[in-house]
Amino acid sequence: MRSKWTILTACVSALFLSVTACGDRGSEQPTLPPKASPQSGALRSATIQAPPSAQDRVRTDVIAVHVVPDVVTAPGEVALDLNQVAKIMSRIEGQAQVIHVQLGDRVRRGQPLVAIESLRLDELVQEYLVTKSQADVAENGYLRTVILAADKIVAERRLVEERGRFIEAKARHQHVREKLLNMGMTAAELHQLEHGSHQEGHRYTLTAPIAGTVVAQNVVRGQGVTPGNELFEIVDTSRVWVFANLPIEQARKFKEGDVGTILPKGGEPVTAPLTYLAPVADETTRTIQVRFEVANQQHILKPREYVNVQLTIESPATLAVPLSALTMVGKVRGVFVQRQTGYAFVPIEAGREGGEWVEVQKGLTAGEQVVVDGVFDLKNVLLKEHIGSGEGG
Repeated sequence: MRSKWTILTACVSALFLSVTACGDRGSEQPTLPPKASPQSGALRSATIQAPPSAQDRVRTDVIAVHVVPDVVTAPGEVALDLNQVAKIMSRIEGQAQVIHVQLGDRVRRGQPLVAIESLRLDELVQEYLVTKSQADVAENGYLRTVILAADKIVAERRLVEERGRFIEAKARHQHVREKLLNMGMTAAELHQLEHGSHQEGHRYTLTAPIAGTVVAQNVVRGQGVTPGNELFEIVDTSRVWVFANLPIEQARKFKEGDVGTILPKGGEPVTAPLTYLAPVADETTRTIQVRFEVANQQHILKPREYVNVQLTIESPATLAVPLSALTMVGKVRGVFVQRQTGYAFVPIEAGREGGEWVEVQKGLTAGEQVVVDGVFDLKNVLLKEHIGSGEGG
């Protein structure tokens, strides 16, 4: 009986050991082969040769330190220089008799624009001539009395009276003279009136105060005019303003006198000085308005035209390559570097861009020869070799 119990115990123990061993083997993790780590789309860096047809196009340059400017770009708008705008108004009531110019005409300074017939002007001209004569008579009487008073021929009271008459007559004449000058008559025209050579009668001729182009005409022949009526508008676009708005933090980096670049759509860039920075930020946009004064002799820029404005912030010199040297192979940005046996594609870490230069933060050292022309040809060769080797998928 005892021997049977011993045999049963041995069988149970053997079965337990067998199950335990199987469980240990099942918990073991299978060893997997290591996964390949792709280089984010980069091609295997191999030396290639420029094709014979492209050898003349491939040109290299030495990597060196350059200034890579930080360029600020903002939208802008062309506006009239208010110093180059003139609104011509009548200063007296009358009727337009002769229209000398019309909309679109280019005029010179002093050129007649319109002749206005005015009875009021005729009255003032007559009053001017009368007061001139009275002032002359009063002056002669006063000077004669001064001589007589010196010889004790007339009393001191007479001298005072004559002096008062002369001052009064002179003041009346000066008052009429100021009225005529305020209407636009010149001192030369008044001199002609005094000497009887004035032939315009009571016509008042308005002339152009500046040279430019007539952009508005609001008068026709026979039309009645009153003081304050705008008859013409003349503008000169040989100099214009360009306005832009910069964020406050960018505007702080610039000052009046800095030079910016105006980029009209479809036109050549134009440089211009910065002549104004608003002392107060815009309440809505929290930006600073800036103004450039642009020479526009060829009248290329048109007021109310939209343009782009560029300002450059000078930065310290750094290792840089020309923008033309940079290319993308797969998803990697890099350049082609000349080696002893050919050209190799070298990935780089690029930084700031500006002024046709790109900052190189990692990947290159000063003195290496980088391809700046013919990059497209070398890239084609590299891609063909990549596909031919089976790495292209």
